[in-house]
Amino acid sequence: MKLNKFIYYSAALAISGVSLSSCSDFLDKEPMSQISPENYYSTEAQIRAVVLDEYPNTLPSHGNWSYGLFNGDGSTDNQIYVTADNKYTPDLWLVANTHGTWSFTRIYYINFMLSNALARYGSDINGSENTIDGSLPQIKHALGEGYFLRAYQYFQRLKTFGDFPIITEPLPDNMGVLTEASRRSPRNEVARFILEDLDKAALLMSDVDLSSQYINRDLALLFKSRVALYEGTWLKYFKGSAFVPGGEDWPGAAANPGYAYPSGSSDNEIEFFLKEAMAAAKEVGDKYVNKLTANTGVLQQSESDPVNPYYNMFCDEDLSGYDEVLLWRQYARGLVVHNVNAAAGRGNYRMGLTRGYVQNFLMADGTPVYTHGSYADGDGYYMGDKTIADVRKNRDSRLSVFLKEPGQKNILFELDNNEGTEVVFEEPYPAITLGDNERGYATGYAIRKGGNFNRKYYANGGGYTGAPCFRAVEALLNYMEASYELNHSIDGTADSYWRAIRNRANVDPDYNKTIALTDMNKEAENDWGAYSGGTVINDATLYNIRRERRCEFLSEGFRDADLKRWRSYDQLINNPAHLEGMHLWNTPMTAWYDNLKADGSNDSNVSSPERSEYLRPFERIIGQTCYDGCTWRMAHYLNPLPINEMMLTSPDGASPDQSVLYQNPYWPMVAGQPAIK
Repeated sequence: MKLNKFIYYSAALAISGVSLSSCSDFLDKEPMSQISPENYYSTEAQIRAVVLDEYPNTLPSHGNWSYGLFNGDGSTDNQIYVTADNKYTPDLWLVANTHGTWSFTRIYYINFMLSNALARYGSDINGSENTIDGSLPQIKHALGEGYFLRAYQYFQRLKTFGDFPIITEPLPDNMGVLTEASRRSPRNEVARFILEDLDKAALLMSDVDLSSQYINRDLALLFKSRVALYEGTWLKYFKGSAFVPGGEDWPGAAANPGYAYPSGSSDNEIEFFLKEAMAAAKEVGDKYVNKLTANTGVLQQSESDPVNPYYNMFCDEDLSGYDEVLLWRQYARGLVVHNVNAAAGRGNYRMGLTRGYVQNFLMADGTPVYTHGSYADGDGYYMGDKTIADVRKNRDSRLSVFLKEPGQKNILFELDNNEGTEVVFEEPYPAITLGDNERGYATGYAIRKGGNFNRKYYANGGGYTGAPCFRAVEALLNYMEASYELNHSIDGTADSYWRAIRNRANVDPDYNKTIALTDMNKEAENDWGAYSGGTVINDATLYNIRRERRCEFLSEGFRDADLKRWRSYDQLINNPAHLEGMHLWNTPMTAWYDNLKADGSNDSNVSSPERSEYLRPFERIIGQTCYDGCTWRMAHYLNPLPINEMMLTSPDGASPDQSVLYQNPYWPMVAGQPAIK
């Protein structure tokens, strides 16, 4: 059987339910090589080619990175678009009949490669039976990359669906076999499977240290700490609920009667994952804690100004010189390009920072903003928020460097380079009245992260700066959180990590001073991460670890996953949140605009001052989605399974309620319906 035909049967007819059309571009072509599967995985080069082909299909930075860093936390309390996400409504997120998120296509391709290559490599991890031609260390490394890529695919499914089928082999086109294989494994076992794959990846890649454009051993360990921390905290904060195995109303109970955790109890399982997170994070953290990219704390504003390496780490063309960047994607002029610079030079495609996020950053002396007078006026050290310039002064440099301010220079080099067609030389007043125009500013607070100062990168659809994918600083943050969640204390390692992060941010490293001054009720006004399970957490140390993570990963795509694993959305169920931007009304910034309309009509371009002096993008027009605030349904912590998948895996192919699959908590078994709870 030819390779394309085999993959078709194992991916399109299998439990993924992928339609024929979704793979037609690949399936309608003969393989580039006419070598049969039995002979294909016989050389290092063949395995390497398959692995590299999976990079763009698995890693977000290697696929469509057009929107880049600046909206990585979109539709959270960090960043919002001009319109609200359906997840913040009780009735607009509906169960789909089919949906691409429930897909096994990439998993099957990786499984196919691993199964065939490992048959030649042998069962011994050292490759003692290897018959694959090439360098043994390089062969092992390529196989390790395969395990990493499968782990990444599975982690995406874990976050999206929780319980998920574990499949390690390409399956034959037999509906009985495929249906049986589609049974969902409890989420903690999926997480354990991911960790096992990452252990294999780390071991196989231990003999080769490729450039940071390739997956390496350190990255496998970093990612292991991410997965383990995610699952350990999820199990902790959802303990006893329908969202964890064995919890009340867990929909997997019928398929797993009398389920027992591998470690013996839910508490033991939590401990297992947190310890795994600590061990993996510490190995990476200890190696890189003294290699974090330097941060001058100052935004470069002339050619002669000192370069800020921390800023440039997110926008240089070549990121190979940054030790902290464990994996990055290279782009190339005219070949592989993106639009990150063009967007970062404007309003970030209408994705803006929220007022709560801006207020959450500490002062440079490590004190919370609210210890310095009111948010609006300040006390002279904190300058208040009546202009964007004032907001940036004396603050954590991660805010002051990346938050754009009117009048700043966006371009410093090659000003006459006409390749840069989408360029704004000097930052204007935020274009908050443009609404749905892609050049608009959603909240007035826009970031420049990812925007290079050279005009040549600003061609429309022609940017080619590098994309950072994983940074070693994450290991420090993962260790801090996992160790504190497990032991409820800051050990010596966590202390050194925390001080290193704050020193790099140009914030007073005495985190204990911050903890002592933390008012959790005040923090809860700005930060959904101040909550777990619908109540404000009463642990200022744990909260400040969460704050540090929030501020370090500014717009890097962690926020929604963090809020979910901390169970931080619950409070919205009974107390809808009104997400805000800059202080528009009754400030000098009101005079920036001469066309403000705020009467709630269809042509209103800003929210009314009667609702708030702060700009509320979701409250411009009466009846707008989330006009009365963002709410939540418990079901929204996980995606619903598409109904067609349950039909395909039912005895008659048409009865979802008879499927070996089960629907996620509080989602109905009918397409087109919203969550029940």
